[in-house]
Amino acid sequence: MKTWPQAIRDGAISGSVGSVLSTAVLSARGEQENDSPYAPTNATSHWIWGDRAARHDEPSGRYTAVGYAIHHVSATLWAVLYEKWFGESAERREVRPAVAGAAAVAALACFVDYNLTPRRLTPGFEKRLSSPSLFLVYAAFGAGLLVRGMAAGRKGRDDKLLQ
Repeated sequence: MKTWPQAIRDGAISGSVGSVLSTAVLSARGEQENDSPYAPTNATSHWIWGDRAARHDEPSGRYTAVGYAIHHVSATLWAVLYEKWFGESAERREVRPAVAGAAAVAALACFVDYNLTPRRLTPGFEKRLSSPSLFLVYAAFGAGLLVRGMAAGRKGRDDKLLQ
């Protein structure tokens, strides 16, 4: 199992990938469901700005940038747990445990976000997206968790082939 410093370092990368992929899905689904690719990300800033953030459709520093920052930090925190528990499986290219781990962490994040978190601190996506869209967002996040480890595992294997 990775040490916490290793998990934090690797989680910064896998969390960034997960954040970007899930934000791409947020944007696509927001465009489809709200005619605004910014609405779901803006809604995340309800932590700070209240419900008016969830009603804002245009890009802005106040809502979009703050919403993305909150989402990114949250994704990174979950990614650190993924890296601690399952990152070595991905690096060893053990696909089943790595994918199962990513799905488990994404599902745990969703469960915590919508069942254990006070309403004021939920992601806010639910204010602008349907349940099927939320599933796609968390699935994209889970897929993003896999990228760093699987790429690192491939690089290590390719390096061995070159020797």
